[in-house]
Amino acid sequence: MIDLYTAATPNGHKVSIALEELALPYTLKVLDLTRGEQKTPEYLAICPNGRIPAIVDRGADDFAVFESGACLIYLAEKTGQLMPSDAKGRSKVLQWLMFQMGGIGPMMGQANVFYRYFLEKIPAVIDRYQGESKRLFRVLDGQLKDHEYLAGDYSIADIANWAWVRTHRWSGVDVEDLPHLRRWLTAIRARPAVQKGIESPPSKMDLARDGEAKAQEFSQAARSMVEMGQSRNAGV
Repeated sequence: MIDLYTAATPNGHKVSIALEELALPYTLKVLDLTRGEQKTPEYLAICPNGRIPAIVDRGADDFAVFESGACLIYLAEKTGQLMPSDAKGRSKVLQWLMFQMGGIGPMMGQANVFYRYFLEKIPAVIDRYQGESKRLFRVLDGQLKDHEYLAGDYSIADIANWAWVRTHRWSGVDVEDLPHLRRWLTAIRARPAVQKGIESPPSKMDLARDGEAKAQEFSQAARSMVEMGQSRNAGV
C-alpha cells in the first residue's frame, strides 16, 4: 500500500495518475496548502522541502519519497512499467521527464503566479514566462509530430508533461496552433486511469467548466497562499 500526500495541483496529479496507471493500491492523504499543512513537523519528516507530493511505501518499510519526478521514477522502477529497462530507452524517458521538471513546470508555475495571483500586473514578466512556456510547448509539438508519445511507448514522461500542459489556459498560453500537442493532450485525457488520477483529488478550478468569475475567486485564495509564503520567507 502506498500513502500519497498530495493536493489538486499538476505535480500532485502526476503521481496519482501514475498510481492509477500502475493499478497500485494507495491511500489518498490530501493536504490543505492554504492552511500550511505541508509545513507541519510530521509532513516535513516525510518531505523536508515542505511541498507536495510525497509518497510512503508501507510495503517497503515505510520508505518515503519526495519530489514528483522522484516519485514517478520510484513507482516505475518498482513495477517495471511506464519506463523501458534498457539504458537508451530509459534515458529517453528520463530526458523528457527532466524537460518537464526543469522547464515546463517552473515556467508555467511562474506564469501562473504573475498572470493569475499577483495583484500588481507586470506585463514584461508575464510575457517572459508565458513566452517561455509557449516555446517549450513548441518543443513538445515538434517531438510529437513524428512520435505518438514523447519517448517511445507511453511513459512517466508523458504523464509528467501532460499533467502540466493540460492546464495551459490557467497560465494564459494558447495551444491552438500546435496540432500535434493537441492530439496528444486529447489522447492521454481519454485514458481511464488518467481520468481517475486527475480526480485524486479533483481540481478546484477548471476554466472550461467554471469560467473567469470562478477563476478570480480561486486566484484570490491562491494569492493569499503566495503572500503567506512570502511572509514566511521574509521571517514575518
